[in-house]
Amino acid sequence: VQLQASGGGLVQAGGSLRLSCAGSGRTFSSYAMGWFRQAPGKEREFVAAISWSGGTKYYADSVKGRFTISRDNAKNTVYLQMNSLEPEDTAVYYCAATHDPLSGSYRRYDYWGQGTLVTVSS
Repeated sequence: VQLQASGGGLVQAGGSLRLSCAGSGRTFSSYAMGWFRQAPGKEREFVAAISWSGGTKYYADSVKGRFTISRDNAKNTVYLQMNSLEPEDTAVYYCAATHDPLSGSYRRYDYWGQGTLVTVSS
């Protein structure tokens, strides 16, 4: 599956953005999907994941209550709604697909999008 992330940009602290990740191929709905982020000089970290059906979601503690992951399998798209953004959320955000049921480990993901930059100003 090929993934294309979009929706990044510059936003002030407290603002919102919605990231999208469009997937190609008829098997998109069979993958669990995740969002990860990587800030300059830091390791890639888990943000959120969603099961193939959308029935199970999993969040990093740092974004819980502020970010919401969702998916529309009819559109082959997964979303990340980000509210109450903080400067610490500044990073390149990547979407990824895994054959595993659900995972917070980037090593378990098989396919990656190209990343979209989110910059939160204070």
